Amino acid sequence: MQLSEQDRIQILAAIKKQVLKHHFNSTAANYDDWLRVMADRTPALLAGDTAAFEHGVQQLLAELGGSHTVFYHESANRFLPQHTINASLRRFGPAEQARWTFLDVFEDGPARVAGIRPGEVLIAVDSTMCDPTAMPRFLLGLTYQLTVSSPDGRNCREVSVAVPARKGTKERPPIVEPKIITHCLKPPNIGLLKVAYFSGALGMRFTRAMDAVIDDLKQRGADRLIVDLRGNIGGSLGFARLASYLCPGRVPIGNSLTPKRQRAGYDREALPKVPMPRNKIEAVWTMGRFALRDKSVMLMTQGLGPQPFHGRIVIIINEWTNSAAEMLTSFAIEHNLAMVIGAKTAGNVLGAANFRAGSGYWVRLPIFGWFTSNGESLDGVGVEPHITVGVEPFQLNAGIDQQMEKAVRVVSDMHPAMRR
Repeated sequence: MQLSEQDRIQILAAIKKQVLKHHFNSTAANYDDWLRVMADRTPALLAGDTAAFEHGVQQLLAELGGSHTVFYHESANRFLPQHTINASLRRFGPAEQARWTFLDVFEDGPARVAGIRPGEVLIAVDSTMCDPTAMPRFLLGLTYQLTVSSPDGRNCREVSVAVPARKGTKERPPIVEPKIITHCLKPPNIGLLKVAYFSGALGMRFTRAMDAVIDDLKQRGADRLIVDLRGNIGGSLGFARLASYLCPGRVPIGNSLTPKRQRAGYDREALPKVPMPRNKIEAVWTMGRFALRDKSVMLMTQGLGPQPFHGRIVIIINEWTNSAAEMLTSFAIEHNLAMVIGAKTAGNVLGAANFRAGSGYWVRLPIFGWFTSNGESLDGVGVEPHITVGVEPFQLNAGIDQQMEKAVRVVSDMHPAMRR
């Protein structure tokens, strides 16, 4: 598509308006410097082709710092693999020999349906060799021919992967939602819980799915729990339901902070203490209470009472554990509710919303900050596991999950007395 100069002027004006009105900056700095950078770069943004304009706007937004800042077109932009084919990738090997290897391949997602397995190497997309320095990205609504192989380059094969078309909303960008929860029982008594996405604006759909899974595991005798958050793409308030299952009482998870409250100053201890709504009635009441007020609150667990697996919980994370999943993990660590295993997360921990910018473009901006129950910001910092466990492509390809195997050993040796 071609953008006229007037189209670009309107897009830049819309972005400027939304940044100044909604953007959350963890340093509480003013935007004078950013506005000067925007003014300096505007002539170039108006003169280049469309691809240069899109790239330039993304670079301009990157100057704001922080996570959850994206500029995209509703029909023509490429998104990360976990948001499109429901799989995450890691680059393995030295720079000159590095290759993209599949890590998390979510159940029922496009990559899994096509037969792709963890540990396989992505060689090419539509016969174009993958650049080892750039994460492969995909358009929605298209079918791709992927060339994959075993880690040693053998067993090369062509795989057709169909990416469904999706529309974005204010709450989320256009993504292919992974299956939100899968579970099983590892005999005799370990519940395995894989959470790929905390769906829904208020988490009601996720809550229903989580409750059904936990009930099933308890009925089958699970008294230990492994929560696999590897590759989790984040989501919204549903993570607080899972947090509530980790402890018996009402405990602070962390607090949100809006730009308005941040600029005005606030007493963290005086923030309203709000548990996640348990049902639609509580959700309506909560929305009515805070819809017209500042949404800076201390989020609390719901007080679901003792669970048979309390004191015997392990959480697995990696570099693709994002946003709400990082909030959940940090909560478990701060309150000594679980042992955390895997790799450090990236630190993408801000609340975001999407705003129309004109000509089919959207801008995604962080609109509130998140601070842990100890008052720490995780954005750009991430969460460190208690026990770091790496993965190796040949092991993955052979069906050996080193992080999961460590988690099983650790949770098997746990005793309730370990909980404090």
